Amino acid sequence: MDSQEKAPIEEQNVEQSAEQSVVETVEETVVDAAEAAAEEATVERKQYDNKKEVLERVREIAHSDETPQKEEIDYLKTIFYKFHIAEREAQLKEYIDGGGDPEQYQITPDDAEEAFKAEMGIIKEKRQKLFREQEQEKQDNLEKKLAIIEKIKTMITSPEEANKSYKEFKALQDEWKEIKNVPAERANELWRNYQLYVEQFYDLLKLNSEAREYDFKKNLELKTKLCEAAEKLAEESDVISAFHQLQKLHQEYRETGPVARELREEIWIRFKAASTVINKRHQQHFEALRAKEEENLVKKTALCEKVEAIAAEENKGSGDWERHTKEIIDLQAEWKTIGFAPQKMNVKIFERFRAACDDFFGRKAEHFRGLKDTFKENAEKKRALIEKAKALQDSTEWKSTSDKLINLQKEWKTIGMVPKKLGDQLWEEFLGACNKFFEARNAAGASTRSDERENLEKKRSIIEQLKAIAEEKADGLQEKVQKLVEEYQGIGHVPFKEKDKLYEEYHAALDKLYKELNISVAKRRLSKFKDNLKQVAERGENALDNERARLMRHYEQLKNEVQTYENNLGFLNASSKKGNSLIDEMNRKVEKLKNEVQLVREKIKAIDAENREKQDKE
Repeated sequence: MDSQEKAPIEEQNVEQSAEQSVVETVEETVVDAAEAAAEEATVERKQYDNKKEVLERVREIAHSDETPQKEEIDYLKTIFYKFHIAEREAQLKEYIDGGGDPEQYQITPDDAEEAFKAEMGIIKEKRQKLFREQEQEKQDNLEKKLAIIEKIKTMITSPEEANKSYKEFKALQDEWKEIKNVPAERANELWRNYQLYVEQFYDLLKLNSEAREYDFKKNLELKTKLCEAAEKLAEESDVISAFHQLQKLHQEYRETGPVARELREEIWIRFKAASTVINKRHQQHFEALRAKEEENLVKKTALCEKVEAIAAEENKGSGDWERHTKEIIDLQAEWKTIGFAPQKMNVKIFERFRAACDDFFGRKAEHFRGLKDTFKENAEKKRALIEKAKALQDSTEWKSTSDKLINLQKEWKTIGMVPKKLGDQLWEEFLGACNKFFEARNAAGASTRSDERENLEKKRSIIEQLKAIAEEKADGLQEKVQKLVEEYQGIGHVPFKEKDKLYEEYHAALDKLYKELNISVAKRRLSKFKDNLKQVAERGENALDNERARLMRHYEQLKNEVQTYENNLGFLNASSKKGNSLIDEMNRKVEKLKNEVQLVREKIKAIDAENREKQDKE
């Protein structure tokens, strides 16, 4: 007879107590491990830069022996459609910014999306098959373990046979260890029943002292190695890996038999202390991840509030739309730099951010669609006026045709904006027809004067004197310049063909002088204009009124140009370097035009003042 069959019965109370504590602790740890595994799968995710990388990973899972994890599959689906939606929105924005009609926009098929859906279908089938296989395996394992429990249960009904059944009992224990997962809802109950009958069997054993001591010694060696392995895990840099390794050590510990009574508490305390270190590190790791996710949620909530505030602002013109567009694009770029929020809020916060962006860009598209229709209508009206002006440009009925063309010019000013390039083209065409008539009228009514050539020489002489004065550094330059300017203005007309060249030469000399004298160009031009008003008034009864009308036309023309430039700023894409350069150039032009508008307004005020003075004298 084997020495194990001769062993006397030993009390197992201490062992049962210690082992029961292990069981309860291990069961709790296993639950924690399941939760931690879910968290790990959620938090520690690979970062992807585009749809192609996501699709490659999905293909790899679909066509390999790798077990597809639900958490990763859900994440891949989320990140793929995040890229997919972003691409669609970019395509629509590019289409609208290029002048396309949003109502005519059609979504083009995406081969990557179709491939993604096909691969996900394969993965779904694999997961369903795997799930069925795993459930069946768990059910089979359950049946096997229930059968083992029944066999042990049968053994303890015959106390006198307990020693003889010891080898069979050890074999059943080994078999139990080999059988793995069972249905989760039956696991704890199954383990408690197994432990109960194992303990009852040990109570019936009559092992001799030698066999018992040998059994205790062997179990102590195994549990000591498990303690050492658990303690070594504290050096593991990968916290997650250390935690999972600890779960395996717990499984082995609870499946290892008892040790001598006086060592049971000591060995368990050692194993538990090593486990506490690993569990604490694991807990701290996930607490840090949760804190980071909460911080990301706060940042993303702040971005949502900013986008919502921008979307709620009133856009008075295309410039406002473009400015707000740039601000939202900057916020979208910042969003991409922030990591994931907590899982339960990650999708919700993204949907909130996207809804605010969609609201803004949808209303922007509607605005520019309406603006496009208005431009088209205004362009047709201006083309109709051009046709009328062309029909009058060869007329020799000077008075009536002049009135008609002036009325056409007034009507032109009442028409709204059109795109800058087209507006310039239409205006040149319209102005050309008007100028052709007025130049012909002026040529027909103009008479040559015998002193025009003499006046030309006088003015050239004054210009030369101005150039010479520019080189002087003495005091009193301003008085000299003013005297020459007055003398120049007192000289009559010059030949028509020479007046433009002479005008440019005269003002070039004055520009240089006024720069030296620190006199602003605008004030100089206004001063010259005021000095010329009396000469204009001498040309005829309506000369001042005609000049005022001309200035009013010029004033309205400048205002339209400013408005057109500001409107067209909204069509530029400020995200590119070229776009920024063009916007800066247009802004400079707008500023220059505004200065010119102010100067013309001052000239009109000067004419009004001259008229009032004239009326007072009368």
